[in-house]
Amino acid sequence: MRALRATLVVPGLFALTFEVFGNLQMALFAVFGGFASLVLATFGGTRRDKLIAHLGLALVGSVVLTIGTAVSGTAWLAAIVTIPVAFGIFFAGVAGPNAASGVTAALLVYVLPVASAGGLSTVPSRLAGWWLASVVSAAAVLLLSPRSPGDRLRAAAAASATALAVHLEAAVRGEATPAQLAASIAAKYELMTLFAAAPYRPTGLATADQGLANVVQLLEWCTALVSDALDGHLDLSHAAQADRDLLTVTVGVLRGAAALLAGQDGGPDIDRLERARAASTAHLRELSGDEASVRACAELAFHAQAIAVATRTIAADTLIATRRASPQIIAVQRRGWYGGREDDSPAEHRRGALASAVGVGVQHASLRSVWVRNSLRGAMGLAAAVAVADLSGVQHGFWVVLGALSVLRTSAAATGSTAARGLAGTALGFVVGAALLLAIGTGATALWVVLPIAVLVASYAPGTAPFAVGQAAFTVTVVVLFNLLVPAGWQVGLLRVQDVAIGCAVSLVVGIAFWPRGAATVVGDDLADAYRRGGAYLTQAVDWALGLRGKAPDTAIAAVTAGIRLDDALRGYLAEQGTKRVAKDDLWGLVMASMRLRLTAHSLASLRGQGASTYPDAPEHVDAVRVALRNLAAELTDFYERIAVQVGRPGHGEPAPTEVPVLSGFDAAADGSSDGAGPVHHHPHTLWVREHLRHLGQHAGVVTEPALHVAELRRIPWWR
Repeated sequence: MRALRATLVVPGLFALTFEVFGNLQMALFAVFGGFASLVLATFGGTRRDKLIAHLGLALVGSVVLTIGTAVSGTAWLAAIVTIPVAFGIFFAGVAGPNAASGVTAALLVYVLPVASAGGLSTVPSRLAGWWLASVVSAAAVLLLSPRSPGDRLRAAAAASATALAVHLEAAVRGEATPAQLAASIAAKYELMTLFAAAPYRPTGLATADQGLANVVQLLEWCTALVSDALDGHLDLSHAAQADRDLLTVTVGVLRGAAALLAGQDGGPDIDRLERARAASTAHLRELSGDEASVRACAELAFHAQAIAVATRTIAADTLIATRRASPQIIAVQRRGWYGGREDDSPAEHRRGALASAVGVGVQHASLRSVWVRNSLRGAMGLAAAVAVADLSGVQHGFWVVLGALSVLRTSAAATGSTAARGLAGTALGFVVGAALLLAIGTGATALWVVLPIAVLVASYAPGTAPFAVGQAAFTVTVVVLFNLLVPAGWQVGLLRVQDVAIGCAVSLVVGIAFWPRGAATVVGDDLADAYRRGGAYLTQAVDWALGLRGKAPDTAIAAVTAGIRLDDALRGYLAEQGTKRVAKDDLWGLVMASMRLRLTAHSLASLRGQGASTYPDAPEHVDAVRVALRNLAAELTDFYERIAVQVGRPGHGEPAPTEVPVLSGFDAAADGSSDGAGPVHHHPHTLWVREHLRHLGQHAGVVTEPALHVAELRRIPWWR
């Protein structure tokens, strides 16, 4: 469909603007604008989403086209202005998949005028060509698009929630089977594979998109909680009635969330879930008896509460993702996404897209962000290419910049490899184009016949053929196109080979100068940051749940931000070309471990609400239990700090495996009080905290070996 649209539109635009209007500038920008809108940008979503994306590209293109034309007459000014303009375009891709898809198209619309001769007097003709291409291209996309298969990510999320509900419901009845466990895990893997497949998150900047991204991660977490409970051979049918009721309500909420994600009517009953949680809490407060029986009941209650907390957040984010959430729910969730305050005014709660943009910008405002690094590298590469093109006096300077843009990658090795293939493809295209011209000549009729065929091949090749083939096809198109403009024979192709070679050399130098390791370094740094931030969040959440802290944790935002940066860094690393020295499953295991740490802290922070009033006149033994639990949390935090040091910036000497902590303080953390004659009573929050820490400690060992591999990788020189 992409090739068909381009074949119908691009030659037609060229014929209209060059043959009918007779305007060379309009023709040039109409043709390249058509390639930008139809080939380089592939927008997804509904027709409305595509229309908005094309409109946004048209507006951004108009601005950068004007800027590029205005500064093109002065070499030093053009190079300097290119840095912020290119950085802004590259970094805008963080807004979502459609924004990321439009980055290269917007850059093409900028580099064409900034590296071409022409003063401000050419701006109206250039804008006319660009807008003509934008309007016709948008119409072609809307008219010639296959029927949307639906939102695959939402469908996968609905399937995961449904499989999880089926498994949990059977477990509550004591009828869970291995097949149901396998089905819920398979649905989770399908969802996470779809979510992790792209080099950027398959969700955008809008509030609904942020909600959907959170639903995906929370479904993974909730599935892990249910699987861990049943893999541990817990019989949920033996839980107390209040806990079984809570799990039954949780099943209903999961089904309601799945229905909304699937586009059906209904929805989750969050209020009923909160009432069931309160009843479970009240029952746990009345637990009494010997330590063994209390521990068994507490473990079941812990799993019920942890699953309910995760499901409650899934339900809230599902309402947001399907645009059915109340302003109050959106306000609460946004505080977790962007760092709002508890006393935010109603006006602040309605910040909308501006809040999203500011929040995402703040989350990535760090050199540990792969978006910032890639944007800086790209901006410096294009600025250098603009300077070289102007100073070298080549005939078609924009081909130098375009060559630099086409081969610049996130690492020096990947850039070198792409440059070699790009040059080979351009040379091949020159040979084919020269042979074609020798065969058919430079007559207008023959070239007009060949032009649609060349456009068809050039627009079909990206993503379906090797990179070198795409470069060759585009070179042939350029040869035909420029011979229609100014008949010059095969020399046009030779000039393109020369200019692309210069651009490739510029990109290679920039790739070596700016973070030659690419995203691999960022992954290690962001892993370290995620573990440190998660550990700090866990410490505060434990103190908050135990009544040792007077206000809710304020480190949640930093932990969420670190997790988002890590997710993007890993996507960038996995998208890089070349052999990966650490297995993908190990890397995602490290990411999931950091998420487990953060969501454990989130679950703990949700256990209580009002400072130390949860422990009025606590007896002495309760204080001792809280101290013991705080020490257990400190042991886990120290372990993750050592993991952070290991995967962080490499030090001297060979890395050694990190020793998994042996958490031996659980007996000291056993909470029970009695007057000596009656039964022993237990505080629910100390029981929950203890079980959360036990659960986290049981999974600590899975990160040690992958972390060691990452540490070893970071000590290998980038050129090896």
